[in-house]
Amino acid sequence: MSRLIERRRSRIHGNGVFATVDIPAGKKVCNYIGDIITHDAADALYADTLDTGHTFLFTLNDEYIVDGNRRGNIARWINHGCTPNCEARIAEHPGDDRRLDRVEIHAIRDIAAGEELTYNYGIRLEVPHTARLKTLWACRCGASECSGTMLQPKR
Repeated sequence: MSRLIERRRSRIHGNGVFATVDIPAGKKVCNYIGDIITHDAADALYADTLDTGHTFLFTLNDEYIVDGNRRGNIARWINHGCTPNCEARIAEHPGDDRRLDRVEIHAIRDIAAGEELTYNYGIRLEVPHTARLKTLWACRCGASECSGTMLQPKR
């Protein structure tokens, strides 16, 4: 079986992940992998990174976060897009250990070989979305429907 994806330089931002073959809608592309840490541990490790506009943290559930910065895989290089071709899904483990839940990346439409993979990061910050934060968390996807920021509206 050939590899579905590879990391390359991206026009969106830094590194990106690209399809090496045509990927049909619905296909699981990869898992988002990294150290499993608590929300408190993530706050302690990365509390000062709010102002960077860059993160490899992925909320797994209300107890744990996947830290792709530590032992992460290629999925950490998938960029945000306002009109994404992929989505992240949480696959809950049937047992009681919530650390065994996992994040899966699935194609939501057919993806052509050579196309960059994107998904909506769904970043929700509890602090006010100031113009400065929106600039720090700017979206560079280039879609005609681009919101200009990776920050999602508050609920």
